[in-house]
Amino acid sequence: MLTVIPVSFLSAQNYFGNINLLNKKIVQYEKAEWDIQLKTFFINPYDQKDVMLDMVLTSPSGKPVVLPCYFESGHSDSSLWKARFSARETGKYKYFFRLNKSGKTQESVVAYFTVVSGAKSGFLHKNDLYTFKFDDGKLFRGIGENVAWESRSFENPKWTYDYLLPTLARNGANFFRTWMCSWNMPLEWNKVSPTKRYQNSNQYFNPGAIKRMDELVALTDSLGLYFMLTLDWHGHLTLGNNWNNSAYNIKNGGTASTPTEFFSLPASIERYKNKLRYIVARWGYSTNIAAFEFFNEIDNAAFGVKDTILIPHSVITHWHREMSRYLKEMDPYEHLVTTSVSHRDIEGMNSIAMIDFNQKHIYKHTEHIPAIYPDYIQTYGKPYVVGEFGYRWEDANPKYAVEANWDYKRGLWYGMFSTTPILPMSWWWEFFDDQNMTPYFKSVREINDAMLKAGNGSFEPFSVSTKMLHAQGMKCGTTYFLYLLNESDSAITTPVSFSTNTNRKYTVQSFNPDNREYKSVTTFSVHNKDMILPTVSLSPKKEMLFIISAQ
Repeated sequence: MLTVIPVSFLSAQNYFGNINLLNKKIVQYEKAEWDIQLKTFFINPYDQKDVMLDMVLTSPSGKPVVLPCYFESGHSDSSLWKARFSARETGKYKYFFRLNKSGKTQESVVAYFTVVSGAKSGFLHKNDLYTFKFDDGKLFRGIGENVAWESRSFENPKWTYDYLLPTLARNGANFFRTWMCSWNMPLEWNKVSPTKRYQNSNQYFNPGAIKRMDELVALTDSLGLYFMLTLDWHGHLTLGNNWNNSAYNIKNGGTASTPTEFFSLPASIERYKNKLRYIVARWGYSTNIAAFEFFNEIDNAAFGVKDTILIPHSVITHWHREMSRYLKEMDPYEHLVTTSVSHRDIEGMNSIAMIDFNQKHIYKHTEHIPAIYPDYIQTYGKPYVVGEFGYRWEDANPKYAVEANWDYKRGLWYGMFSTTPILPMSWWWEFFDDQNMTPYFKSVREINDAMLKAGNGSFEPFSVSTKMLHAQGMKCGTTYFLYLLNESDSAITTPVSFSTNTNRKYTVQSFNPDNREYKSVTTFSVHNKDMILPTVSLSPKKEMLFIISAQ
């Protein structure tokens, strides 16, 4: 039986009005929603130190669960609050609502609901260095790209979530990354720019951002797409127009005089926690939110010209440690938590225990991607992700289309054959949509699924002997996957071999990722436990895969 011992109770007056469950049936891992009418005075319903409503549950297995609820509308005389809950267990739940007003509490009557099983796999969590794992045990590797924002006021209006995300899903991608910022889902921005999708607002949270985030979560659920939600971008803390428009700037009624005070002042920290609580309360139920990312490229705010330090590293690291701890404690679904840097590490940040995976962005050096993972994993012992990569960071000039398209392809395969749970994600999504590159994800997804099926989550890199070709090998179960790429400007013909450590019989197929064509290979041999493939000829910038399966 669940026992709650509050510090003190509100007066005998009943602050709870009607409580209505909106679902006729509650299905595991799907949204269940309650309307809760309250009659209690507050100044700011988004400030948890002023007023806070929680749903307190006991799961069928006896596990206590505390779900933050959020303010929807109204005023002190009569306000509407909502609870959105996604059950991770089937069976009978017990629950009540707990109102906390300035440290004093009142509880609603106890009620019950029953959850039936559904078709979803649940929430994503850490598993190992290669995969994430759903609640039901199914393994996952992320394949996709950045769709950081919908088209701005000066861009082609077709590039919306409603166009780009179905295109990704239709072509085999299962993952993307998107931002909250002054022009895209500007939750904390009173002044929005440069966008016509949102309007300036004096409300605590921008209502246009709330509406669009509701729509995004519903869309990803319908498409089966998972995404990383980036809660802030480095420009927010860059001196100039962005900081001048920040809700945290004291000139705008905020709490901080400088970007450093955003990280260090208790009032700023409490305001950010209010945002995290609201996000979890309103959208945390979504299994399609794979991860919360605190910042995009926080090093670009921390460092100035010639890498002078503008914000002390210790302050940024302490903030991330505090926020990741708070988010983990407050989020009943245990979403993955991360943050990112561009190319310069923040001292101590890679070692934060409650940051589930570390990230870096790579531009103009895609060839370095395979070597990145072992160094970071060996040092920090947690998964590593290349959250952005590209041929150029400055722009997506069509005159570089051939080089950029080739770079796009190889970055995906470099990740596929490396130690990472999310393959490198390209930038310049609009450009690659124009280049019709999205269908290429079909090839990558096909091999990814084959790897997961063959090894049931087992990944073992192996060395490949070739002359001049880039080669990566991955053994999954008893199946060997081999990636070859001619990075040069000349055709290369070379023998290819690797050790199998066994003299078993094998079947061999080649796979062309450009047209997804498989061909049976018969002219191979196994000699002294070495697999010797037929001589391979690759034109400049061309690639090929081999799949070698034990009989």
